[in-house]
Amino acid sequence: MTMANRSEDSDLINREAHMEKAVEAREVNMGDEEKNKEKAVGSIERIFENTKVPSWKEQLTLRAFVVSLVLGVLFSFIVMKLNLTTGIIPSLNVSAGLLGFFFVKTYTKLLEKAGMLKQPFTRQENTVIQTCVVASSGIAFSGGFGSYLFGMSQTIAEQSNDDTGSHNVKTPELGWMIGFLFVVSFLGLFSVVPLRKIMIIKFKLTYPSGTATAHLINSFHTPQGAKLVKKQVKALGKFFSFSFLWGFFQWFFTAGEDCGFIQFPSLGLKAYKNKFYFDFSATYVGVGMICPYIINISLLVGAILSWGIMWPLIGARKGDWFPADISSSSLHGLQGYRVFIAIAMILGDGLYNFLKVLSLTIRGLIKEFHDHSSELPVDKDQILSYDDQRRTQLFLKDQIPIWVALCGYFGIAIISMATVPHIFPQLKWYYILVIYIFAPVLAFCNAYGCGLTDWSLASTYGKLAIFTIGAWAGAEHGGVIAGLAACGVMMNIVSTASDLMQDFKTGYMTLASPKSMFVSQVIGTAMGCVISPSVFYIFLKAFKNLGKPGSEYPAPYALVYRNMAILGVEGFDALPKNCLTLCYVFFAGAILINIVKELVGKKWSRFIPLPMAMAIPFYLGAYFAIDMCVGSLILFVWQKVDRIKADAFGSAVASGLICGDGIWTLPSSILALCGVQPPICMKFLSRKNNSRVDALLAS
Repeated sequence: MTMANRSEDSDLINREAHMEKAVEAREVNMGDEEKNKEKAVGSIERIFENTKVPSWKEQLTLRAFVVSLVLGVLFSFIVMKLNLTTGIIPSLNVSAGLLGFFFVKTYTKLLEKAGMLKQPFTRQENTVIQTCVVASSGIAFSGGFGSYLFGMSQTIAEQSNDDTGSHNVKTPELGWMIGFLFVVSFLGLFSVVPLRKIMIIKFKLTYPSGTATAHLINSFHTPQGAKLVKKQVKALGKFFSFSFLWGFFQWFFTAGEDCGFIQFPSLGLKAYKNKFYFDFSATYVGVGMICPYIINISLLVGAILSWGIMWPLIGARKGDWFPADISSSSLHGLQGYRVFIAIAMILGDGLYNFLKVLSLTIRGLIKEFHDHSSELPVDKDQILSYDDQRRTQLFLKDQIPIWVALCGYFGIAIISMATVPHIFPQLKWYYILVIYIFAPVLAFCNAYGCGLTDWSLASTYGKLAIFTIGAWAGAEHGGVIAGLAACGVMMNIVSTASDLMQDFKTGYMTLASPKSMFVSQVIGTAMGCVISPSVFYIFLKAFKNLGKPGSEYPAPYALVYRNMAILGVEGFDALPKNCLTLCYVFFAGAILINIVKELVGKKWSRFIPLPMAMAIPFYLGAYFAIDMCVGSLILFVWQKVDRIKADAFGSAVASGLICGDGIWTLPSSILALCGVQPPICMKFLSRKNNSRVDALLAS
């Protein structure tokens, strides 16, 4: 251990001792009247001051992990479906906390009535469940099943029109996917553990999502909050049932390609041809209710710009800009413009936000260290509220030894360097070593930036790895697979690092021990390393056209990530005519839009679309954007009619819609695996085509 670390630990231990004395002094000197006054002005910990805080081992209960396992499977199906359709995944923290509270509270009440309850349900245990569930389902995203990992497959390689030789293709199989995730998903946890006290106590980073989740869990365990939770769960259950049954009903009409309500030309056949229609998806109506209005509007603006204006105009250049007889799925045709212009916007927006968060991180660190070095000795009792004193005291009580973090990091790094090259021979051990040398710094930057802005730039760091490692490996040595695999290594490190720090913030505000947070994150990650590949494998076997354009699960980001890897290895030679020029324009446009958003201030920036969200429909079309805008419209009207009820139940209703439709994919997958086909095909034809079909049948 360095002198700096020893000094820092000594300072924090002294602060802990000071906190204990300060709390005791306040308890002695503060009468009941003053305590009640502090409760009235919003002291959360005064509400819970007579409730015993369980030890970190008591917070880790068997029932908590059983509930986490059930919810982890449920949420993994939901995230996987979103991954393989549009890639837009809303925060599920509220749903995880809400359902975790409901299940365990119901169980403990039954035990209490039977006189068998030994340990009451606490907010700390609720935090453990939420942490474990989010860690588990988070692997469904960071595992790359809708992006880098599936981008290695033969299905996506054929769409990219690149070399489909064995050195540039990796067929998804359950064994190697689980093994790969186990050796790369835990490194990020150990990389930021030593920084938890600096981030939470010293720098006082906000971590907006972690803070919001903590407020939610704290409110659940008040008498008023418990009553509201019952009503919220009832609303969630009602819309869960509706969404599940609606998915079941739609299934009956999907006996064939282009069949069912999902193909309903609700805005007319011409609009349908250009991907403008409402597809009756309860999932995306629910997602639209959770996502901010500006995201949904940005999606619609992007869809209008691309499918409403650009693609018809570029399509009219067939025979000039690209061959007239080329396949519609070829990247040398119109499809190339759709994919690469979307990539340009994503990279432009990602680069801007990366530089922005990096600059904020550097400025924040300079300010923190400057303030720390120049601060004068003051009485901390005058600065810290009772809540802060209580939380800091308990947060510093359970120390995670630094040797655990160091041994964990270096141990996993050595195992990873030894095993990952066996899974991906293209990714040499020294590529991984270079990633792991820079990983702690990048993990810190992502965790710190997330604390300031609530943005995790894991995918941006992953793209950086695609280009650097892919170009280093080269085309002849499987640079495409090397780049995609490196993306996976990097994404898992920086993603889990920021997630863990968010959870530490939640634990800090609910008095959950850092040890219990770390253990629940590790257990949740381990669950996710098995659950997520298994869920993906079910999708892969049940839906034979998975990843193909126009299918139920087109996996758009898989193609995007593979083409990023191709660009990193081979350059821009394969792009269609004028495509590179348009890419430059939209890359610069994405940066310019972000600059304008910064300059105009918050009052007007909320009306300016987000380039990243605008880019998603460029490849997929407008149908899901219309669904999400319908969700926004429902919430908007509801808020106008009854703002209080909409704010209280909006998230529960949205979660019910998402969960019901998402969990329907499990029985539909089982039916597909068993060879059970829907009985009806519902298609929509123009009057002219219908007459042709009638004439053909009559003959």
